[in-house]
Amino acid sequence: MSRPGERQTVRKTYKLFIGGAFPRSESGHSYKVADARGAFVANAAMASRKDARDAVSAARKAFAGWSSRTAYNRAQILYRVAEMMEDRRPQFVEAVKQSEGLGSRQADKVVDESIDRLVWYAGWADKITQVIGSANPVAGPYFNLSSPEPTGVVAVVAPQASSLLGLVSVIAPVVVTGNTAVVLASHAHPLPAVTFAEVLATSDVPGGVVNILTGPMTATAPWLASHMDVNALDLTGATGLVEEATAWEEAAADNLKRVLRPPAAEPDWYAEPGLDRMTTFLETKTVWHPIGI
Repeated sequence: MSRPGERQTVRKTYKLFIGGAFPRSESGHSYKVADARGAFVANAAMASRKDARDAVSAARKAFAGWSSRTAYNRAQILYRVAEMMEDRRPQFVEAVKQSEGLGSRQADKVVDESIDRLVWYAGWADKITQVIGSANPVAGPYFNLSSPEPTGVVAVVAPQASSLLGLVSVIAPVVVTGNTAVVLASHAHPLPAVTFAEVLATSDVPGGVVNILTGPMTATAPWLASHMDVNALDLTGATGLVEEATAWEEAAADNLKRVLRPPAAEPDWYAEPGLDRMTTFLETKTVWHPIGI
């Protein structure tokens, strides 16, 4: 109980983000989230296999509408997410300070880079096709044109240490190119991810385009890897988990998923991203058409 005149602290229990809504975990379980010093901060939902399946269903349902939007419109929506993050800047700074143990100046830099990263990817939405598409020379009276198309539903294991900048850096390239995502947030540091989910819910992102699960990655990653309606797997956040990542990659082979393997060490998230994360989850479609018809 609080002393007379003191206000009782209201501790929050964060839910999952699936299909644009915030359901409780089907498991009924949650876990304690501590700050960088080990002090209790909040509770987070512990996602189950059923939650993972629901997230995949939501992502699949959203894929047709999202992938058919114009690249310009996807850019506008991603830019809107950046605007919303800017509006809630103090909350993100505090979440990064608590989660990653950074000082105010460093946390400010992380939030700046995260917002700028969204804007950077938004700018590529209507340019990536021009850069990696092509008109191919052929020996015959035909046009031969190659253009990229989104792969589909991408399951993403988000970075565990870089809980905001790393998170944004793996989500943005997946969705800006027309894919939908099921994201496993950092288990130990989920607060930036669930705060980001609240931004997505209040921006223009359609429900199901991004779905965020919290809890141990080992509880849901194996099921997402083997799920037959998941088209690609990003294991960036499995750095250091060699045996687990290998098993997940083997499970992904059942329906020939594209797999982005975990790096040997934590990437430098401050470096310019490049195009690799976008092109990894794009397929190339080639069309032949007779000349003169």
